[in-house]
Amino acid sequence: MSSTRASSGSRPESGDAGAHGPFPHPDATLPARPVGFTGRVAVLDAILGGLAPTPDDTNSRPPAHVAVTGMGGIGKTALTLEAAHEACSRGWFPGGAHFIDLRGYDDTPLTPEQAVLPLLDALGARGADLPMTEQWDGSSPLLLSRYQAHLAQRQARTLLVLDNASTPLQLVPLVPKSGSHAVLITTRDRPRSLRLRTIGLEPLHEDESAALVTNALHITDPQDDRPGREPVALRELVALCGHLPLALHIAAATLCHRRHRDIASLAAEIKGAVDPTRALDDGTEGPDQYLRPLAVRPVLQASYRRLRPEQAGALRLLALAPGADVSGESVAALTGNERDTATKLLEDLEAAGLVTGVPSASGPRWRLHDLVRAFVAGMDAAEPALREEGEAARARLLSFFHAGVTAADDRLRWLPGQPEPQRFTDRAAALAWLDAERTGLVEAVGWAREQRHARRAVELAEALSAYLNLRRYFDEWINVSHIALETARQTADPHSEGTAWDSLGNAYREVDRIPEAIEAHGRARALFSEIGNRRREALAWNNLGIALQQGDRTAEAIEALEHARDLCRDVGDRRREAACWNNLGVVLLSTRRGDDAIAAHTRALALSREAHDLHGEGMALNNLGHALERGQRPADARQAYADAAALLKDIEDWYRAGQTLQNLAMAQQRALRWEQARTSYLEAAEAFTRAKAPKDAADCQSRAHSLT
Repeated sequence: MSSTRASSGSRPESGDAGAHGPFPHPDATLPARPVGFTGRVAVLDAILGGLAPTPDDTNSRPPAHVAVTGMGGIGKTALTLEAAHEACSRGWFPGGAHFIDLRGYDDTPLTPEQAVLPLLDALGARGADLPMTEQWDGSSPLLLSRYQAHLAQRQARTLLVLDNASTPLQLVPLVPKSGSHAVLITTRDRPRSLRLRTIGLEPLHEDESAALVTNALHITDPQDDRPGREPVALRELVALCGHLPLALHIAAATLCHRRHRDIASLAAEIKGAVDPTRALDDGTEGPDQYLRPLAVRPVLQASYRRLRPEQAGALRLLALAPGADVSGESVAALTGNERDTATKLLEDLEAAGLVTGVPSASGPRWRLHDLVRAFVAGMDAAEPALREEGEAARARLLSFFHAGVTAADDRLRWLPGQPEPQRFTDRAAALAWLDAERTGLVEAVGWAREQRHARRAVELAEALSAYLNLRRYFDEWINVSHIALETARQTADPHSEGTAWDSLGNAYREVDRIPEAIEAHGRARALFSEIGNRRREALAWNNLGIALQQGDRTAEAIEALEHARDLCRDVGDRRREAACWNNLGVVLLSTRRGDDAIAAHTRALALSREAHDLHGEGMALNNLGHALERGQRPADARQAYADAAALLKDIEDWYRAGQTLQNLAMAQQRALRWEQARTSYLEAAEAFTRAKAPKDAADCQSRAHSLT
């Protein structure tokens, strides 16, 4: 019975060699178990589950054929060899395990006829089981029929490992047509026409990646203490390698060679490289355990060369897409194709192991490995025609993004009585689209620094502000506002500059950077006054008043808000006039002018209802609740808070809904309504959780528990 060793790889006796040999290289001996194999526990178990014999009879079970797929360098060969050795060690394959590298992605792949001779040799075929030398012309079907016949007659269950297959034409003649033998296949291309259990590999998890590098260093030098001394640098390094096993082995080999240098130095070198794949490949020389080159670029080049022109073009353009993943709609915009055509190209690239589909509620999104992205982007940079192709694609994507964000913003700002926005049927649909695309949208704003894309990217930044505020992505809001401001100054666009200053001031206020907010709103007000845009000037005055009040400059705040209110009234902007009244009421209450504050919030509420502004109505009701409490009208205050919370939840402004529910809970607590207060605190915690405000949520949970 065979154990972890597969076939002996024995040759015919010398007397037979003249009649039936010589056998061409390679042989079919199972290579050694991978040294320091790390991770892949669940996937390894899945493979072994597919290979395991039935409990009652190790030789009686249907054929078990498993294909392990994934991009080049993902660790398919090491995993299948680990599985093969483990299966043999458990006694599942008394006939042994045999391995053949089909070299499917080399310039000269093995044909089935070339692969079958070493397999026949490893299987112990001798004498009459082998065709005479003069009968073999390198392509004779006689070899394959003898091979299948030998397998059919073989009683001892045998495992065949067919590595690096690139096409079913290599596989079909070698897969046993009968018997209980099993086959393990590795391929970058997902088999379409074969009935195989397919297991796709993803990059390693962070802990597995760190363990792989650490183990590799300790195999070379058990005293190497760099992983323990530099855990942060180690995690940065494995992330720069994209958690790709081949890249991780290269990084480990480089660190072994540079044994007096720290991990951080290699991480900095890769991070600073224009093309990380070149930095990795330049760091080491020599083959791996199986005499394969330790290099990323040749692996990626081999996969790229196999693509059809339209697939290669789609891959190049996909590498330009911002964000970690991208929708099929975005890829259609990038490539200039219809959605169905773009989806088919993406599916082809996924089948080739170059793109990964990521399920989402709105349909699959598509992700490119970081090293594939860097490799393909380097090709674009080297060829002027490809660079122009890429710039045109980015312009199309920016237009697509701008149209989507504008449509979503229109829906978020829509009020009853206005024309119904067409693209998004409700706020939930608009927010879902923005949530899915957010990372890419924010990154695309950065393209504003390039003159060709400046105008459209600035417009994108302007349209994103309401969403980023609503979802409380304040750091991103500040970032896109800075980019828009910088670009507007460079292009001498005072309107966009004023808009960017005002947006930046609003974001600063949310993170309590009040002096900077006051300066930003002041600059916006001056710019809009200079160009005669009274509506935007009024808005800037209003925002300046809020910032001044937050900065305890009460008298100036009242003056600014009254000026804003009067400008809004003059230009007939009732919705913004309501906002000015509401903000003015907050300042008046802080100066103990309670009756004036109630009057201001009541006026704001009436104007908001007149304008069908649900958000404004909710804010006015919340602030009115404060004023009513101060005015010793607790029942009216609780009703105002409850009405405000209902409105704010309806429009999915979860953070402000949470604040209002918390106000309601405290008012109920003061009225000794303990159970109602507890319920309101729990509802507030849920709203804060939806708003991604965990500290506020935890505080409300704690308050609720204290009332239990």
